[in-house]
This record gives sequence, C-alpha cells and structure tokens, in this order.
Amino acid sequence: MKAKLFDYIDRDNLIFNLSGLTKLVCFICLTCSVMLSYDIRYVLFVTVLSGIFFKMSGLEFKQIKLMLIYVIIFLLMNFLLTYLFSPQYGPEIYGTCHELFRINSRYTVTLEQLLYQTTKIMKYASMVPMGMVFLLTTNPSEFAASLNRVGCSYKGAYALSLTLRYFPDMIRNYQDIALAQQSRGLDLSRKEKLGTRARNVVNICVPLIFSTLDRIELISNAMDLRGFGKHKKRTWYVARPIRYADWCAMAVCALVLAGSLGLSFFINGSRFWNPFV
Repeated sequence: MKAKLFDYIDRDNLIFNLSGLTKLVCFICLTCSVMLSYDIRYVLFVTVLSGIFFKMSGLEFKQIKLMLIYVIIFLLMNFLLTYLFSPQYGPEIYGTCHELFRINSRYTVTLEQLLYQTTKIMKYASMVPMGMVFLLTTNPSEFAASLNRVGCSYKGAYALSLTLRYFPDMIRNYQDIALAQQSRGLDLSRKEKLGTRARNVVNICVPLIFSTLDRIELISNAMDLRGFGKHKKRTWYVARPIRYADWCAMAVCALVLAGSLGLSFFINGSRFWNPFV
C-alpha cells in the first residue's frame, strides 16, 4: 500500500508489532532522558538511537517530509533568537569563556555559546524521529485499548484515538480544498506576493474549519446513536497484549533514562558538561 502523509499503514516489523502503550512509555522515557541532560555526548547518543528506531520502523521519508521542513525552520529560528536575546548565556552556564571573534560590544561568538545552542538544538532534533515513529506506527484503536487497560478512562482513550485518526484526514482535507481553490484561480505559488499568498491560505483554512466542525458533529451524533458512554466499561475489538518484546523495549528505554539521571547527578555533577575546563 502506498504511504501517504501522516498515514498509519500497518506493517509487519518489530516496531509496528509493539503495543501502543509500550511506544508511549518508550517515547516518554527518551523524551525525559534527553530533556534532563545538556551533555552533548548523551544527546547525540539518543539522537542516533532515535534514528535507529526510525530505520527499524520502515517508514518512508515522504511521510515526514512536511513535518521535517517545519522542524528545521523552527530549529533555525530558535538558534537565531537564542543568540539574539542571550548571546552570553553559554559562558554564564559553563563558567568559562573562550571567545572566537567579536561582532560588537554586546555580541561575541564563544565556544561555550555554540556548545550550549548546538546541544539545545540537538535535544529538539533527537525527538523528531521518535515522535514520528510513535505517531505513524501506532494503531489508534489499539493505543486506546492499551490506555484503557492500564486504568485510563475509556472515554478519554477513545477521544485520543479519534484525534490520532483525524489528524491525517485533516491534512488530506486541506490538500483537497487547496487543489479545489487553485482550480478556481487561487494562486499559492511564489509568483504571488507574500501578503496575497497569506490571504489565499486563509481562504483555504476557513472552509477547512467549517468542514472540521461538520465532521465533529457527525461523529458526535454517530457515537450518541450507538450509546457511547452509557456503560462504565467497554470491550475493544483491537487489543494487543504486552509481549516479551514490549518488556524488552521498555527496559531498554528505562535504562536510557537511568543513564541520563546517573550522568547528570553522579558523573557530571550537573546537567551541563563543559569540555573546555
């Protein structure tokens, strides 16, 4: 089956066969571990680990291409704004200052500032592959069943399942509306001025909002007619037991989190690692 943007397409491999609860636990462990540490060595390790998980999942690049573009833009803006507003934050954190060159009295480029900002960018970038793996390899219905099994209300779990299902539909609706508007002469290309293109995008978003509201009302009526929420419990058509591979995956991610805690509080003595001392 041809993969589409942000679509869940079932595949038979180790990552897809893991429980949705397992993927959530692993994602939380890896996120917490990389956010706790500012050690560039550890952040690079988690980045490589996330890349390995993405490779194992068998996902295609075109499924995450759009999200990757947005992430790169965000990272570049974050890097620039961090330096503009806090050009000396790196030397303040590490307690040393190795100046490379001076721009003016306020802005100087130091090794400490470059290390801090590079580590910060890598922390964000390391979670992109893992986030995409969690989003694109998790069956929404199976994920809801897993959450309900560990004590989460089935109403909340089902709401989350609907959210995961609707996100790809919303992307497709946007593309369909954009194509329809372009066939009527709406230009979104670079030939138009930026202000005109922004107004044209608004002309696409307004029908998208109304179609979303109609879809919400349709789903709500269908759930009411089927008696959703009438009983305290429900059975799940799609449910996956916790297997040996799930326990192994959670154990590996728990060890990664433990490594972050040990590195920050026992080996380095702080969240920051300064190679310039």
